[in-house]
Amino acid sequence: MSHEANSRTMSQTTQAKAPADGRGIQNVRKPALVLGFAGLIPFVGLSGAIVLGSDDLASGARPVLLGYAIAILSFMGGVHWGLAMAYASDKPGSEVWRRYGISVLPALAAVAALLLAPQLQFAWLTVCFAALLAYDLKVSAQGETAAWYPALRWPLTIVVCFCLGVVSLLQN
Repeated sequence: MSHEANSRTMSQTTQAKAPADGRGIQNVRKPALVLGFAGLIPFVGLSGAIVLGSDDLASGARPVLLGYAIAILSFMGGVHWGLAMAYASDKPGSEVWRRYGISVLPALAAVAALLLAPQLQFAWLTVCFAALLAYDLKVSAQGETAAWYPALRWPLTIVVCFCLGVVSLLQN
């Protein structure tokens, strides 16, 4: 078999393995994929600075990581606000209230971290990101998000929770 024919066969095999329902990571829109993973850089870098850096570096990185985690958790609520807007354009009723109401909870939960003792803040945010992932998976299964959304959320949330969880464990 020629190299060109072998490449075509491999390409066809790869395409055949892609889920037809659009749910695989390969179906995530490229801007969402690239920007989503780029958004992990501060989580990884700042948690790395806290874990591996000097005391001065760690003490400077902690409030920045806290602020970034709060901003991103709030942003994730904004995703649901946008979904509610798209859904609610012409529909009355309690479903609209549910969608908008849920969309503000991540921001409220994120800001609540500021009211907690410092040794609990990162643990709280870890739980919040995990809880939002569970909710996102539920509404995705009900068809309320793009089919590829869970494939993006899983790896991003795993990294975020790992970073915040490690920092939380090392603070206690």
